[in-house]
Amino acid sequence: MTNTRKPLFTLGQVCGTPGALEQLANAQVAPSDLLDKHVHGDFGELCEEDVEANEQALKDGSRILSSYRLSTGQKVWIITEAADDHGQRAATTLLLPEEY
Repeated sequence: MTNTRKPLFTLGQVCGTPGALEQLANAQVAPSDLLDKHVHGDFGELCEEDVEANEQALKDGSRILSSYRLSTGQKVWIITEAADDHGQRAATTLLLPEEY
C-alpha cells in the first residue's frame, strides 16, 4: 500500500553509513520503510525531550531525529539536518547511535 499522506518535511540527499545499512539488511528492513515513517512523523522510540524537540523542529526547521529498534535489537537512527534560510534540508542520514 502506497502512503498518500503528505511528508512533513523534505529529506534532502539521503545517505546511510555502512554499519546502518548492514544492520538494516541483517534485519531485512528496507531503508525506505524507515524513511517513510520518519518523514511522516513516526519518529520511533524517543524520550519525551526528543519528541518535543522534533515537534519544535517541524515549526522552526531545526534537526529532526528518529530512533528505530530493529528485530535484531539493534537501534538505527535517522537524522535530518536543519533547514537552510530557504527552508530546504540538505541531507538525511541513517546511522547507528555509536556512529554519531
